[in-house]
Amino acid sequence: MAAQLITGISILVIIHELGHYWAARMFGIRVEKFYLFFDAWGFKLFSIKRGNTEWGIGWLPLGGYVKIAGMIDESMDKEQLKQPAQPWEFRSKPAWQRLIVMIGGVFMNVIAGIFIFAMMAYTYGERYTVNDSLQYGIVPSELAQEIGFKVGDKLVSVNGKAIKYLEEAMDPNEMFADNAYYELLREGEKIRVSLPSDFISKLSKQQRADFLAARQTFSVAELVAGYNAEKAGMKKGDIIHSIDTLSIKFFDELQSTLRKYAGKTIEVGIIRNSDTLKLNVPIDETGKIGLIPATNDLKYDTLTFGFIQSFPKGVEKAVSTIALQITGWKKIANGDIPANKAVQGPIGIAKFYGGEWIWARFWLFTALISLGLAFMNILPIPALDGGHVVLLCIEMITGKPLSDRTMEIVQTIGMVILLTLMVLIFGNDIWQLLTN
Repeated sequence: MAAQLITGISILVIIHELGHYWAARMFGIRVEKFYLFFDAWGFKLFSIKRGNTEWGIGWLPLGGYVKIAGMIDESMDKEQLKQPAQPWEFRSKPAWQRLIVMIGGVFMNVIAGIFIFAMMAYTYGERYTVNDSLQYGIVPSELAQEIGFKVGDKLVSVNGKAIKYLEEAMDPNEMFADNAYYELLREGEKIRVSLPSDFISKLSKQQRADFLAARQTFSVAELVAGYNAEKAGMKKGDIIHSIDTLSIKFFDELQSTLRKYAGKTIEVGIIRNSDTLKLNVPIDETGKIGLIPATNDLKYDTLTFGFIQSFPKGVEKAVSTIALQITGWKKIANGDIPANKAVQGPIGIAKFYGGEWIWARFWLFTALISLGLAFMNILPIPALDGGHVVLLCIEMITGKPLSDRTMEIVQTIGMVILLTLMVLIFGNDIWQLLTN
């Protein structure tokens, strides 16, 4: 988790700061420092001077920065500003050029998100589960059952739109819409299930992808090496038909039954080729025995994209992700989602990456974080890029720049806000870790 988090954040910080750096150099502005991580109190792991820029790696892995000559930033370097403005300084340039420099980082994070999504579409394509192939209906999560879904329900539509693929039922833009609802078939009768107003807050406690799953018969596809099922003699291709005296047909039945017997050793009936066998299998405390299921029940449509075709798909996913960010923050502001459930710090983000390095998942979350960083950085908070953009817009409207003293005060306020937010977010991460 730590390796993926540090790698992903490092890539995105470098891309973000390169946006500022390239924009500054394009207008002839000197960049005095380019650092991955912060060299707080002057301590650094590595540095090298090339031209007018010191390139380095700091010791505090909370982001990174570029120090642009003649700009009041988080370094609060006032000495340089006491000298007459030089033509290669940020403060000497027209407001429109400074504006481009400030949005350069956000622009690069958006481009990075689009590019990663595009390359994922090109490399992996997209696989969708055909809704009509769910002959046994769905398996709703515990939360979905609380709302009104039942095992075996068949999906018809979401918010009035017919569901062609199971994944459409978990589209966040549909799930998080106001007054979202589903139409289902239950024992031949059409019924409607509406999502409650506090749905997003409850959903944050579990994976969205697990909200509704396909009900399926199964066989053993793989066994976890060295785990209980393998040790008990189970083999790939086995079909489990009973647990103790209970008949098993569907994978969700196996899961729920194993949880009931967690921590015990039980008799598992299996079919291997034409033989019926019984194995004594210990179940761990989490209700697992160490197998991966396979099914022939479901049909899939796989969409592939050419290199050029992948970029519109990347743009589509990026726009959808940013729209979801906006929707989420609106719901936080309205009180529909508790902030402590919605905002994640480094520990929370590392959990999303997971304990196993899977490249598809790594790039997915790196793209999502890149767009999240772009959205957060453009917020009109002093010390963030968005705060600088607001001040520059004021200057462009009034026709005169704010005083250095005003800029210093605004920057100081912004730093206090950011440090407070960091403390709260880290504290929330630690609290969630301890309470879970």
